[in-house]
Amino acid sequence: MAAALPNTQQAMRRRNLSLVLQSVAAHGPLSRAAVAARIGLTRAAVSTLVDELARDGLLVELGPSRPGTVGRPGSALSLGEHGPAGIGAEIGVDHLAVCAMDLGRRVRVRAQVESANRGRAPGPVLARLAELVRRVAAEAEGEGLRPVGVAVAVPGLVARESCVVVRAPNLGWQGVDVGPALREALPDLPLTVDNEANLGALAELWLGGHDPAPRDFVHVSAEIGIGAAVVIDGRLLRGTHGFAGELGHVPVRPEGPACACGGRGCLEQYAGEEAVLRAGGVRLEQTAAEHRAPGGRVALLARRAAEGDGRVRRALRGAGAALGIALAGTVNLLDPQKVVLGGALTPLAPWLLPALERELARRLTDPARPGQGVVTVSRLGSDGPVLGAAGSVVQAVLDDPAALRARDA
Repeated sequence: MAAALPNTQQAMRRRNLSLVLQSVAAHGPLSRAAVAARIGLTRAAVSTLVDELARDGLLVELGPSRPGTVGRPGSALSLGEHGPAGIGAEIGVDHLAVCAMDLGRRVRVRAQVESANRGRAPGPVLARLAELVRRVAAEAEGEGLRPVGVAVAVPGLVARESCVVVRAPNLGWQGVDVGPALREALPDLPLTVDNEANLGALAELWLGGHDPAPRDFVHVSAEIGIGAAVVIDGRLLRGTHGFAGELGHVPVRPEGPACACGGRGCLEQYAGEEAVLRAGGVRLEQTAAEHRAPGGRVALLARRAAEGDGRVRRALRGAGAALGIALAGTVNLLDPQKVVLGGALTPLAPWLLPALERELARRLTDPARPGQGVVTVSRLGSDGPVLGAAGSVVQAVLDDPAALRARDA
């Protein structure tokens, strides 16, 4: 999100442009008078700001609003369907995904391919992703959109304010700069890279469909590993180095098996995808060969659990209990409104939740807060990271629309 602007006349104008645009984005279509009433500016001031946003293609006038009402109807304002677009990309362990999202956070173009990225050299993976990004950007331009930035979700630690993947153990990457290959694909656009759990949490904040939307929550997601992101007052808690949220490496049983991170008994050793497959009696070699499609192994676990496979159900109960132990400490420490299960955990939620909630009920320090009702399941599923990536570009425009003109000048 955009940093706070200094308190100058120009900065006030930029903030007011953002207020107008965000008001229409959240509540539109709205008349100029309605926007003025919402944000506390005069109608004349709002009209000037609207004219500027319209010239940049960010707002359009739909015609008279509220026909049949007393007085002269105002012209309804809406977000432009042919304005800026955010390009979001995701590097998964078993797939690559890219989408283009307009200012209304509607996905207008999407592409996804199977890609066995685990243990693969970064170069070919990034080259293929760059190809997808170029293709989606071209299709978005064909629909009259103007890509204005690219954001990439990766399943690993990303150095703060950089494009360097410090460590992505489930890809086998360390110290990989994602920037050069993707900047070559779209050289004129700003590029950001972030952890997939962080971007999944932002997607939950903007697109999760919660009523009311929580402003303080912990978002837990999974692919091969388990990640988490903490949102406080609508903003990500990143930590000093940008590494906050490594829930998968919280020890739940300190005497447990060794983990790739160097610790023992980490949550991933009990609730990670491969740990659950092993505990459920599913041979990893078989699933790798027969279920290569994105989410195929999770779908296999969900199907076997639904069919009553006792061993798989026991494995999922164990995973749910481990998640409950790890999350109890998180909830006791941060006191969030909600814990949101996302990513690959969503199709497994019916079998994870009972044990997870029992552990929370046993361990939460607030006696008025039962384990039930703390955890909710994301409606976005495994789409969260790529949607959050595109949404972060859109949010940057909403936060500071004047920056687009300054960049293009």
